[in-house]
Amino acid sequence: MDPVIVKETLIKVLSQIQADSGLECPALTGATKPIENIPKFDSKVWPVATTILATEIKAEIPNDVNIFVDEATKLARTIDETAVFVCNLLKKQGEQEAAAA
Repeated sequence: MDPVIVKETLIKVLSQIQADSGLECPALTGATKPIENIPKFDSKVWPVATTILATEIKAEIPNDVNIFVDEATKLARTIDETAVFVCNLLKKQGEQEAAAA
């Protein structure tokens, strides 16, 4: 999975969620931190965004993984960081599935 594709898809998903919710959406770039920079983007919205992203990129992202926050540091991730995290997560899942086979 290519981080650029994930980034572009994530920006599209976040923009659509804000539009569907009737909320303002700032200009989204790789440096945008959704949790800090997008109005009303909270724990009720991020699972929806994650599910839509997973559907769009035809991948499985576990429901208990918050792709928008670094678990170790508890800091919000940028869109670029989120895209790389998702790619690494999917790579690890692929390796685990291959090892289990």
